[in-house]
Amino acid sequence: GTLKPIQPPDGVWQLVSMDFHGPINPTTQRGNKYIISLTDILSKFVITKAVRDNTTLTAVRFLKEDVISKFGTPRCILTD
Repeated sequence: GTLKPIQPPDGVWQLVSMDFHGPINPTTQRGNKYIISLTDILSKFVITKAVRDNTTLTAVRFLKEDVISKFGTPRCILTD
């Protein structure tokens, strides 16, 4: 189907986007090759972390440990 614009969120933490960036070169000393980021669409607040891979398990771990446990659960998460 055709793409439709996304409605602006009613408030902060209602709509966030998450994506992997990389692989980055050179790899960090800890072996991290990617950056995972989560951005609040309304406030533009960003959370980032260097990670070793771009797997689903890494994304879920990032959400649980670095996002939800510290800031609460966003209402909707956009990914590609």
